[in-house]
Amino acid sequence: MSNSTAAAVLTTTDLPEAIRAVRTLLGISDGCPEVDLEAEITSPEVLARVLDVLPDLEWWSMAGPEHGSSEAGDDPADRLPVRVSNWSRPLDRAEPFIAALGSEPGALRWDLDGWPEVPEAELDPVTQKYAYLTLSVNSRDLCQDEPSEDHTVHVHVRSESETARIGWLADRIGGRFTGRTELSAL
Repeated sequence: MSNSTAAAVLTTTDLPEAIRAVRTLLGISDGCPEVDLEAEITSPEVLARVLDVLPDLEWWSMAGPEHGSSEAGDDPADRLPVRVSNWSRPLDRAEPFIAALGSEPGALRWDLDGWPEVPEAELDPVTQKYAYLTLSVNSRDLCQDEPSEDHTVHVHVRSESETARIGWLADRIGGRFTGRTELSAL
C-alpha cells in the first residue's frame, strides 16, 4: 500500500462553489470512472435521505461492526450512529449524496485516470496511482475528524514536493494552496 498527499486548495462555506470547483478539476483530469462516498450519520432523517440515494448502502455501527452492519442484514436506523463507506459508485451519485448529507460531515473521493501534462508549467503527466480529488463536506479533513460549517477541496499528488502542480490546480478553481496537507492511504 502507498500513500498520496492531499493538499487543501479551497475551503469555503459556499457548497455550490465547492461543487463547481470539483467539476472544474474533474474536467481538467484525464477522466474519472467512479467516486467513493463516506460519512458518519447520526440523524434518522439524514439516514433516510442517504438510503434514497444509495438503497444498497454499506454501513456499520460506530460502536463497531459487531453492533450492527449492512453485512449482517441489520437495519441501520436501529444502530445509529453509523459509518458509511461505499466505494466505486457511479459519478451520478456524488451530488445527490452531498445533498442528502445536509449538515452531516462526509467525504467524496474521485479516483481519476490521471492529472494531465501541463507543458507551460513544466508539469509531467501523473498516473492514476497519484491522481485523486476529495471534497470534505461539513469538514476540513479527509476523515471528518474536524467537523466544520465549511467544505474543503483537496487535490492528491505523490508528495508535498509537487507544489507546482498543487498551485496550478488551485489556480484553475480560484483557490490557493495554503500548505495544509494530509497523508492519504490509497
